[in-house]
Amino acid sequence: MKISAEKTDLMSRINAVLKAVPVRTSFPIMECILVDATQGAITLTANDSEFGIETVLDGTIEEPGMVAIEARIFSDIVRNLPDDRVVITVDSANLAVIRCGESVFNIAGRDAYDFVRLPEVARNRMIRLSQFSLKEIIRQTIFSTADNENNLLMSGEYFEVTGNVLRVISLDGQRISIRKIELKEAYEDAKIVIPGRALNEISKILGGGVDDDVSVYFTDNLVLFEFGDTKVVTRLIDGEYFQVDRMISGDYSTKIKANKRSLQECIERASLLVREGDRRPVIINITEDRMEISIKSALGSMNEKIGVEKEGRDLMIGFNPRFVLDAVRVVDDEEVSIYFTTARAPFIMKNDDESYIYLILPISFNM
Repeated sequence: MKISAEKTDLMSRINAVLKAVPVRTSFPIMECILVDATQGAITLTANDSEFGIETVLDGTIEEPGMVAIEARIFSDIVRNLPDDRVVITVDSANLAVIRCGESVFNIAGRDAYDFVRLPEVARNRMIRLSQFSLKEIIRQTIFSTADNENNLLMSGEYFEVTGNVLRVISLDGQRISIRKIELKEAYEDAKIVIPGRALNEISKILGGGVDDDVSVYFTDNLVLFEFGDTKVVTRLIDGEYFQVDRMISGDYSTKIKANKRSLQECIERASLLVREGDRRPVIINITEDRMEISIKSALGSMNEKIGVEKEGRDLMIGFNPRFVLDAVRVVDDEEVSIYFTTARAPFIMKNDDESYIYLILPISFNM
């Protein structure tokens, strides 16, 4: 094999597939990136058997062939090469020679036929949305997935398609995030749970263009994201997802409307006195036309008042400031509405058409 490509293009494609290389594995071939120039294009692939990425490199093929190269050393070498054209040649013994300018590296490759290719995903069931929409949906929900090996459903996001509406839900036992958008066309109803890790990595390599689409194909156990020259395949999480709608009540005894930026900055200031892992709550005290946010911790105390529009009863409630900040930061509205029932019940932040809903459990506190 002999191929060549610009260093910046090669590095960009390596960075994309590197996200699917496992940190630790008992199968050395999974630590590799497959470079395949046998089908008239140069493709780079990484696959850890649960999650895989394939992307096309813009380059020149002088001699077709393929090789698997250890991903970390491949990445480190290319990153440190001069900004010039990179030439990669591979001999019959899988010795890869990487040349760029006056730099020459000799790397022992592995037999490409040992590499596990991405599984084929049937294209019978699908939806299509813009890269911008998918990237935003992930950003606005991914923070409330859980790294929970005992309940894999909490580590994923629930995608529900009903006609031309896509609803995405995540939860971690302390909070729920819901985003709902309209698609350009109607599709067959579907319900799947996609691993949060895969979605997080997809969001990093999406361009995010409003006019650039993502095609999402899925079967009973696999989902394929296809955008531009890149494919991402991951296994779905099996199981019946939580009955989230039963957890969200439309009743409330107190409602406030606050300026989003003022609320966010106030909670950020209060968070300065909360150590990592500290379960001490920040306290909200809601009265007629103002909301006082306060904290007392081993580091000190703080209180601040902001103006709000209030309906219903006065209320005092404790909460984890990080949970509220995660939700407030991803809301694009200038004002946010928050609904409360009691000091011991979850409170909900949502907009009028419920295109986003964030439910957060409170924390008990002693005055």
